[in-house]
Amino acid sequence: MRSLILEVLVIMLISACVAQDYGGETAAAPPANGGEGARKRQLVPAMFVFGDSLIDNGNNNDLPSFAKANYFPYGIDFNNGPTGRFSNAYTIVDQIAELLGLPLTPAYSEARGEQMLHGINYASAAAGILDVTGRNFVGRIPFNQQVRNFETTLDRITGNLGADDMSRGLAQCLFFVGMGSNDYLNNYLMPNYPTRNQYNAQQYASLLVERYTTQLTRLYNLGGRKFAIAGLGMMGCIPSILAQSPTGNCSDAVNQLVQPFNANVKTMLSSLNSKLPGSKFIYIDIANMFRDILTHPAAYGFQVIDRGCCGIGRNQGQITCLPFQTPCMNREEYVFWDAFHPTSHVNVILGRRAFYGGLDVAYPINIQQLAASS
Repeated sequence: MRSLILEVLVIMLISACVAQDYGGETAAAPPANGGEGARKRQLVPAMFVFGDSLIDNGNNNDLPSFAKANYFPYGIDFNNGPTGRFSNAYTIVDQIAELLGLPLTPAYSEARGEQMLHGINYASAAAGILDVTGRNFVGRIPFNQQVRNFETTLDRITGNLGADDMSRGLAQCLFFVGMGSNDYLNNYLMPNYPTRNQYNAQQYASLLVERYTTQLTRLYNLGGRKFAIAGLGMMGCIPSILAQSPTGNCSDAVNQLVQPFNANVKTMLSSLNSKLPGSKFIYIDIANMFRDILTHPAAYGFQVIDRGCCGIGRNQGQITCLPFQTPCMNREEYVFWDAFHPTSHVNVILGRRAFYGGLDVAYPINIQQLAASS
């Protein structure tokens, strides 16, 4: 019975993609601190999300995994409390959903009823481009499996709606993908992985982007056309890495380690745009946005840039936020929520800049322009 209900709901979702006109009108900008404000006309019918803990919203909740955030104080500033989001409230895709005029996208593992009608979030904490990434956390859903989960969603409707109608519908939807962080933090930089002895920085970046290309092409072949791909941020400046430094400074070595990946991703997206007919891949420059926040924190209202709001040890980054731990009170002034993840305030800023920003943060167009493109 539940399978039939899900099938009907997903048919409705794709049918909405086919039937409605989503051009022209701009979504209302929400308050600066996020939160569901008044929404105007939807710019796209649905958003499908793939990634890791930066945008996971609950897919790990029922897994046998150490990578979970469905406990207080996670979600302390979120209307629904702890949901599995690795934040005190919003993730970047929550903010983007609002700017698109969509409700917040439900987790694939927990989506019920009408929640599914405007997209699904397949992201999973500890997930990587490589299947072996994140195994220290036990349960997680690698990108390959996330794509298979999306394919399962589509398999339920192909026979009922028809391949042509489904393809036309999916072409209007937005696909947001943010992968790669764990392939460094929970693979390459982990002492119990052999990866660092097998590849130098450029070789590893090439390996990752080769796999990434195949995975994104698979999503294209399943019907995706509008893709926003997030690059990696300033990973050498997160509290977990700061805690390993005697001086507490950002690790230039880690920041430089991920630069070849970001460079290769930009090249990959240009190649995909030229090779895949009708595709529109854009690059969201998370590193550049984060660099600006860390360089000019006061301009964004931040006072604390070098430790987590919730965590234990040096820089509140040696052990991440524990159940029922008391977080900082002035959360709007912190860049980092825990050892690895930004606060909701940062996520809202990143989402808004990715949506409205210029070529310094979104290339070759921003998300608003991508949504409006035909």
